[in-house]
Amino acid sequence: MRLFVTIHLPHGFSRTVGVVSLFVLLLSGCAQDQYQRRADVMKDHVENFYGHLKANRVGAAVHENEQIELMADQMADTVKKRGQMGGTAQVEREFALMKTAREASAQNWMALGQYFTLKHQPDRARASYQRVIDTYTNLTERAYREQAARALRDLDIVSSPSLDPTR
Repeated sequence: MRLFVTIHLPHGFSRTVGVVSLFVLLLSGCAQDQYQRRADVMKDHVENFYGHLKANRVGAAVHENEQIELMADQMADTVKKRGQMGGTAQVEREFALMKTAREASAQNWMALGQYFTLKHQPDRARASYQRVIDTYTNLTERAYREQAARALRDLDIVSSPSLDPTR
C-alpha cells in the first residue's frame, strides 16, 4: 500500500515569490543588467526551493536557500566596499537586493520549519526555527526572529506528549 502525502505550501511562499517578483519588476525598469540577472537568479533559487520542498527533496531545498544566503553575503560585501567609495544609487540598489535576499532566505527557513512540523519531525523543525533566530540578527529582521520564537513555542504545544492514551 502506498501512502501519498500532499504538501501544502505555506502562505509565505506566495508572499516570498511576490516580493522577489515585485523587486525583479522594479529593477527591470531602472537597473543595470547585472542587477536584473542577480534578481532573476535569486527568484529562480526561491522557486527551486519550494519546488524541492514540495517534492520532499529537503537537502536540495536547503542547498537552494544556502545559495540565496550566499548571494546576500556577497551583496553585503559589495555594499560595504561601494559604500566607502561613494556611488549611492548603485549602493542603494545593491542594498535593496541584499535585503530582499535575506528576507527570502529567512522566510524559506520558516517554511522549512513548517514542513518539518507537518512531517512530525519536531527536532528538525526546531533546528530550522533556531537557524532563523541565530542567523537573522539585524534590527530590520526582528519580525523573523519573533516569528521563529513563536513557532518554537507552538512546536512545543504540537509535539508535547498527549495525556490522551488514544493519541
